[in-house]
Amino acid sequence: MFKKLTAILLVLTWAGTAFGGTIEVDPKLLSYSKQGGVSGNISSVGSDTLNNLMTLWSEKFKQFYPNVNIQVEGKGSSTAPPALISATAQLGPMSRAMKQKEIDAFESKFGYKPIPIRVAVDALAVFVNKDNPIKGLNLEQVDALFSKSRRRGHKEVTTWGDLGVTGNWADRPISAYGRNSASGTYGFFKKLIMKKGDYKDQVKEQPGSASVVQSVSVDPFSAGYSGIGYKTSSVRALPLAESGTSFVAPTAENSLTGDYPLARFLYIYVNKAPGKSLDPLTQEFVRMILSKEGQKVVVKGGYFPIANTVTHEDLQKISAVMTN
Repeated sequence: MFKKLTAILLVLTWAGTAFGGTIEVDPKLLSYSKQGGVSGNISSVGSDTLNNLMTLWSEKFKQFYPNVNIQVEGKGSSTAPPALISATAQLGPMSRAMKQKEIDAFESKFGYKPIPIRVAVDALAVFVNKDNPIKGLNLEQVDALFSKSRRRGHKEVTTWGDLGVTGNWADRPISAYGRNSASGTYGFFKKLIMKKGDYKDQVKEQPGSASVVQSVSVDPFSAGYSGIGYKTSSVRALPLAESGTSFVAPTAENSLTGDYPLARFLYIYVNKAPGKSLDPLTQEFVRMILSKEGQKVVVKGGYFPIANTVTHEDLQKISAVMTN
């Protein structure tokens, strides 16, 4: 089901190219042009997965507006809705869609819903140490590796031999690393991979994606999950399969076609009242992200750019004067 949903979302919205390891932004994307009357301070609170991208976007934005002050705080997607509700942030980056209870809390305060802006495509990756010989995993195996509930029906997994690795690796216990409960990636993984099962007590929770990847890079018998943008030369992002052994690598092309089973949109939520415009600073920051320059930053950050059809649709959300 998830693969079909992903394919529908991404195939219908992507018109770019990603061949031979080269990722290009959609040529139909508009170039960003500097606007007058943009000044002041803007704050972003939310996803750690998006933290690097928010920093890179901030640097690009300051090339257009050197006097703008931008603060970025990435402590997990669950921190974005409260920050928007309390108005301590104008931008709420999230690696998942808002939960209904988060939308309800926002709506009870303002009388309308927050606006989700799709800003990039991510491949949630399962990382192993670069020296690990395993070829790939299916989602049943990934579930059994991280979950004590094992709702996908796989037998218990404690060693690399349980996942088919032979030789000196077979008897080695697996060290598992993951995110903490404030993370949108934690919730996404729990819902989609583990079917809302429980994590094993032995999974070592890390405060950020970089910490997960760093842990896997120094622990040769470990595995961990995070967004593809945090990949380093010390780890491998495993090819995955829904089931069986038809493994698919987490490349741009496979993510954008929906063939890779863990592709997802990354979001920034904003507070826009119906019938009113966003403040100029927030609006221009979002416009820059959805421009050709902003999506080139996505590629630089290790993620995958979105199509002009998506940016056009989401720009209308923040620029149109809505009456309901």
